[in-house]
Amino acid sequence: MKNFYGIIPPLVTPFKDNGKLDGDALRRVIRYVMDGGVHGVFIAGSTGEAYAMSDAERIEALEIAIDEVQGRVPVFAGTARITTDETVSLTKAAEAAGADAVSVVTPYFITPTQDELYDHYKAIAGAVKLPILLYNNPGRTGVNLNPDTIARLAKIDNIVGIKDSSGNMGNAVEMIRLCGKDFSFFCGFDMIIHPTLFAGGSGAVPASGNIAPRLIADLYESFIKGDRAGSLELQQKLAPLRQAFGLGTFPAVLKEGLNLMGVNVGRPKLPVRPLSDEAKKKLRSVLEGLGLQPVE
Repeated sequence: MKNFYGIIPPLVTPFKDNGKLDGDALRRVIRYVMDGGVHGVFIAGSTGEAYAMSDAERIEALEIAIDEVQGRVPVFAGTARITTDETVSLTKAAEAAGADAVSVVTPYFITPTQDELYDHYKAIAGAVKLPILLYNNPGRTGVNLNPDTIARLAKIDNIVGIKDSSGNMGNAVEMIRLCGKDFSFFCGFDMIIHPTLFAGGSGAVPASGNIAPRLIADLYESFIKGDRAGSLELQQKLAPLRQAFGLGTFPAVLKEGLNLMGVNVGRPKLPVRPLSDEAKKKLRSVLEGLGLQPVE
């Protein structure tokens, strides 16, 4: 199975005023991050408001991404649902649509045991030939994939890596140690990309990569080329953008950030509100501090 690496931003999903998927705007987002040097794109993750999308909308977004990318980088599809059967069905649909890999977050709303999680992922892996990235995001799902469970799952041929958004570096180090160099470990918390790479990680799936893809791609490339000081400097430079996520309900800041950069993606789906005028001013200041050039 292929090893994945680098910076793979989980893309926002643009919607029209009527709530329908805006395919043209999604293409603009993809072109923007691709021009920023990313190593893959991730469709219909939590950043992409997948919770607000039907299966058909997820597959439509995936097909648009595949067409736009034209094989230049891998296209990852988020295919998680709550039940195993639903997740298997959506994962099969993503495979048929041509995804390069899928990412499956732990079930949400329910709180499965570690053995139940193992069985869940084993069933998904057995239903497709696609590479699968586990996805651990306990802050959103209330469920944590333990390092020992991840190590068991890593023995399944097409479970090739994990996106971990816990922000727990101790767990990250243990996952990397237990799973070995052939298992791709991606940080999902933008504030610790540099230390994740130092610990042996493969890269990151950073939400802020929607807005500042070049900065984060350069962070990664600097590290890989041996410029550890330059990589650390870029990690520190990124911090105000990640901290600015608190200016609104996720993912409002990401969508407004792209709007400010002239990549118009509309507003989040209700009940999430767009940013207030004051929050927009603060976000504009953060973007300017990163050396970006927001439109007027």
